[in-house]
Amino acid sequence: MNAKQQRLYINIDHVATLRQARRGAEPDPVDAAIACEAAGADGITAHLREDRRHIQDADILGLKKSVRTYFNLEMACVPEMIELARRIKPEQVTLVPERREEITTEGGLDIASQPARITSAIDALTDAGIRVSLFIDPTRAAVEQSKKLGVPAIELHTGTYSHHPESKKTIGALRDSSRRGADLGLAVHAGHGLTVKNVGPVAAIPEIEELNIGHSIISRAVFIGLDRAVKEMREAILAARSS
Repeated sequence: MNAKQQRLYINIDHVATLRQARRGAEPDPVDAAIACEAAGADGITAHLREDRRHIQDADILGLKKSVRTYFNLEMACVPEMIELARRIKPEQVTLVPERREEITTEGGLDIASQPARITSAIDALTDAGIRVSLFIDPTRAAVEQSKKLGVPAIELHTGTYSHHPESKKTIGALRDSSRRGADLGLAVHAGHGLTVKNVGPVAAIPEIEELNIGHSIISRAVFIGLDRAVKEMREAILAARSS
C-alpha cells in the first residue's frame, strides 16, 4: 500500500445513540452511512452491542443492504453475535470486548486467557467468508498472539493515546505495535477516541492502513454537518500522511 494512502471508516453508532434517546425513527444510521460515503468515507463501521443501547438489529440489516463501500461490524465474541454475523455476512467483523456497565470500549480484547474461544469464533466467521479483525491493546504480546490466532487484521486501541496524546509512551506503543504487526504480515488498523486535534501522529504511522473514527465526527457534525465533518477528518489525515 502507498504510504500516503489510508482508509477512513466512519463509525455511525452515535447517530443511533441520538435516535434512541427518544426511541423514535430519527436520525437514521443508514441515512448517516449513505451521507458519510458520499462525503468520501472508505467504509462504515457499526457496533451491535448485546444490550442494544444504540445500534439495533434492523440497522445492521439496513446497513448491509445500503453500504456501497465496505461494512465493518463490531461485536462481542459471543454465540449470538457470531450467528448473526454469519447470517448477515458483513465484509468484516471486528471482535471487541464488551462490558454492559461500560460507557464505551475501555481496552483491547482479552485474547490470551481463552484462546480456544477466540479461535472458534474466528473459524466460524472465516468459514462464512467474513474477514476477521481483533481489537487489541497496542502491545507486542497482543500483536503476536493475534498472529498466532490466525486473523488477517488487527485494530489497535488508541484510547490511552487519545487521553494522553502528548505522551511519547502512548504514541510509541502504537508505532511499535504497528511495525510489529506489519512485520508479521497483519493488516494494521487503529481507532478509539481520535479527533481532528489528535489524529495526526496516529495517521502518520506508515503501517496503519485504516482508521475507525466515530464519536468525534458525529459530534462535530452537530455544528458543521456530516459532510463537512467527514471531509475535515479526511483533510487532517491527509495532512499528517503528507508531512
